[in-house]
Amino acid sequence: MIKELLNKWGKEKTPFLFLIDFEQQKPLAWPLNQVPKNIFYNFNGKTNTSYKKPLPAPLSFEKKPIPLKEYCQKFEAVQKELNFGNSFLLNLTCPTEVKTNLDLYTIYSNAQSKYAFCVENQFVSFSPETFVKIEAPYIYTYPMKGTIDADLPNAEKTILSNKKEAAEHATIVDLMRNDLSMIAKEVAIIKYRYYEVLQVQGKNIGQISSEIRGKLPEDFYDTLGDLLYSLLPAGSISGAPKLKTVELINSIEVQPRGYYTGVAFYFDGVSLDSCVLIRYLDHDGHFRSGGGITAQSEMNSEYQEMIDKVYVPFY
Repeated sequence: MIKELLNKWGKEKTPFLFLIDFEQQKPLAWPLNQVPKNIFYNFNGKTNTSYKKPLPAPLSFEKKPIPLKEYCQKFEAVQKELNFGNSFLLNLTCPTEVKTNLDLYTIYSNAQSKYAFCVENQFVSFSPETFVKIEAPYIYTYPMKGTIDADLPNAEKTILSNKKEAAEHATIVDLMRNDLSMIAKEVAIIKYRYYEVLQVQGKNIGQISSEIRGKLPEDFYDTLGDLLYSLLPAGSISGAPKLKTVELINSIEVQPRGYYTGVAFYFDGVSLDSCVLIRYLDHDGHFRSGGGITAQSEMNSEYQEMIDKVYVPFY
């Protein structure tokens, strides 16, 4: 079991890379000095690559989202479950077909994002979202929920004053605070609903995050694998209540997410960093994206948000 292996490596302070899919069926882990040659990663500058593959000129990136009618069927299925009280917030995702002259490694090596991860001939993720960080004795999580076109007039004020977005963010913050409380003490919100701008393909996207912190027990390294597994899947890309909402996601989305919305972890022997595998393009040209749906959500705006999140991080 990989969980026990991570416990062993944590106790021994062995640096490792750990990758797990949303369904938690295909976990992969390696000591950092044994990471396969087809795995590329960059965690805030901690990376195993240096070669930056030149971008093609001209660059082409054409997206073909699912029809609004098809999205509507999924959206209404989510609303039905919300009305039944089976979920308060459900993260609905869909694939968008993309035609591009970019290969996965080119996207990875040019990505201007906090995190980049690539499995050659399988997928690339250029994620802006931290899952958890550990700087002993503290563990931090940074739920990201709320997106807007940052080039709109008064974008920051608009999204921060949006009641639907505020309620959605509060739900995820509460969920992640409860998750941390299972493994840590003195859990507290350090920063609440702060605004960041991401530059992408000729436009800017504004996103809302929060920072939550807890204090880990002194012997947490000995059970590092158990600790990480207890937090899965990430609350921001599932919903609340988590277990029931994950069941609903599996039935409504139908196709497994795989490594999309899974988590990648980097442990240097002392500290740990990790990211949620979003902003995700697979080898057959399907880009996965979505957003949190609540009872107050408006279908057309959610559909547009799903499309807006389909991009490559070059500017």
